[in-house]
Amino acid sequence: MTVLRLARSELKRMTGGLLPKLTILALTLVPLLYGAVYLYANWDPYGNLDQIDAALVVEDTGAAASDGTRLETGKTVADSLVEAHVFNWQTVATAEEADQGVNSGKYSFALKIPRDFSANLVSPGSFDAANQAMLNVTTNDANSYVLSTVVDKLTTAVHSTVAKEVGEETANELLTGFGTIHTQMVKASDGAGQLAGGVAKLREGAFALHQGTGDLKSGAAELYAGQLKLRDGATALNTGADQLSSGLSQLKDKTATLPADSRTLADGAAQIAAGNAALNTKVQGLAGQLAATEQATAQAQRGRVLASNDRLVAAGSITPAQAGLILADFDANAAPPASPGPAAALKSAAGQIQQLADGSAAVSAGASRLAEATPALGSAISQSSTGADQLAAGASGLAAGEQSALDGAAKLSGGAQTLDDGAAQLESGTATAADGAGTLAAELAKGAGQVPNPNDSQKSSLSKVIADPVAVSNVSQAKAASYGAGLAPFFLTLALWIGIFMLVQAMRPITQRALASNAPSWKIAVGGWLPFLAVAVVQASLLTLVVDVVLGLNPVHPVLMWLFMLAAAMAFTAIIQGVVALLGTPGKFVVLVLLVLQLVSSGGTFPWQTTPPPLHVVHEVLPMGYVVSGMRHLIYGADLSMIVPTAAGLLGYTVLGAALSTLAVHKHKFWTLKTLKPEITV
Repeated sequence: MTVLRLARSELKRMTGGLLPKLTILALTLVPLLYGAVYLYANWDPYGNLDQIDAALVVEDTGAAASDGTRLETGKTVADSLVEAHVFNWQTVATAEEADQGVNSGKYSFALKIPRDFSANLVSPGSFDAANQAMLNVTTNDANSYVLSTVVDKLTTAVHSTVAKEVGEETANELLTGFGTIHTQMVKASDGAGQLAGGVAKLREGAFALHQGTGDLKSGAAELYAGQLKLRDGATALNTGADQLSSGLSQLKDKTATLPADSRTLADGAAQIAAGNAALNTKVQGLAGQLAATEQATAQAQRGRVLASNDRLVAAGSITPAQAGLILADFDANAAPPASPGPAAALKSAAGQIQQLADGSAAVSAGASRLAEATPALGSAISQSSTGADQLAAGASGLAAGEQSALDGAAKLSGGAQTLDDGAAQLESGTATAADGAGTLAAELAKGAGQVPNPNDSQKSSLSKVIADPVAVSNVSQAKAASYGAGLAPFFLTLALWIGIFMLVQAMRPITQRALASNAPSWKIAVGGWLPFLAVAVVQASLLTLVVDVVLGLNPVHPVLMWLFMLAAAMAFTAIIQGVVALLGTPGKFVVLVLLVLQLVSSGGTFPWQTTPPPLHVVHEVLPMGYVVSGMRHLIYGADLSMIVPTAAGLLGYTVLGAALSTLAVHKHKFWTLKTLKPEITV
């Protein structure tokens, strides 16, 4: 009995009537129903999101931008969402109404743009009141759990777009501010240079002031010394004024009898006229005495002039040179005339005594007039005495004032010293300020060169980079065309396993007739496997054809994909047929367990590395994970270097299944009571 005869015999048994044929047809369509229909239902769910009702609430009241324009970002975002038609957006008046709609299932979710959305977007322009703009999303997993993930991606995209636009505007203003700072720092540098020049001039002025205060200090000292002398002079004047007042008082007292005496004088003048004759004789004798008297009088007067000059020089009223001029003038006026002296004249005038007598008569007449004028002279002397008293009082006040002036001069001298010290400090401080101003100007110029001053083109480029500093350049080496294409490798593989698993419900893993023959075990095992393989090849081919042609999978390597599906069908049928042949009815449960383990460990939806560590071992041992990976490479056009090792692995799984089937044949050639009457049959 050959292997092909065994396989043909089993196929004839399964197609001997209408019902068996329908059963084979149904089993052939199982992978198509599971894989193709599921992929059809989920081929492009993201393209049909516009069928989902979503509530949109726009409460944003807008805000004023820094340039004075009105910013209504909330309305702009809402308009862009509606125009994009990603969801079937329904505008709702209030957030409460939207939340109620999500809760009742009327809306799948709600997106709410609050009143302060635009205001918070422009708030980074104020460092004191910066707030984040919020987008409020309300979801309900009772409506759809996966939809929450889709909504998260949507709101993230909206957030990124709005943040980028606003960030560009903010960054542009920031860069404009840098330019303003640069300009102002340049101006500040120029101003600091001018300040340095002004401080240098101030330093020169402070130096001149210091010199002037030095002169003022010297002058104040000299003023103080002069005030001392002036005080002494005022004291002397006060003393002299007192003496003058006293003398004039005595003169007043002494001249009180002057009118009577002048009258007596007038009478005596008459008598003198009579005695002039006798006088002539005596004149000659008195001539010598008169000469001596004249000389003594001149000397006495000159001595008084010298004494007066000395006092005035000592008091500082006149200088020694002025005193010399006064003495010279006195000497010039007091010099004896060229004519003979009085004594000589008296001797020569003896003959004129008669004339004197005549003159005496005239004197007598004059004395009479003098007697008449004397009362007026007394009155003048009295007034002079009163004026002298006032002069004494004024001199006393002058002395007191000079003392006050002396005290003021002392304070002035001390203030001049303080001013001189301050001028010295000012000179030193202005020198330091001049150096500092120069350093400030240099550092400001240096700092201005370090502050950016971008032009409009640079600001535009930099603001885009600042607003979106990280750009992602997606280079897809192999890319699924749609969501369904992304799931296709997993569901095609899963559908193929399920379809083959369903075959054991109607097909016998091992032909009982063959077990009674003398054929080798391996031939019987292969003969029992080939019918499974034949049906699985039809399943795989039909599934591949429908997915490629009807659903439009369009794999990069369609022929290689079909051949790889046949290789997977070969491995799956060998393992499933071998396990069920070896274990019988419990083997079907084992195949189901293997299906579940591969379902969670093959990495069909999430990467297998994200599963718990024990499932990593399952992924490495069982074949479905390798088939899923190989299908992805063939459908998306990735590197094909792993296809040959994977195909070799599938051949190894086929050999393993054949070995299990051969072992089962060898085991079942020996009949037992369980063989005749199994404990359970499914």
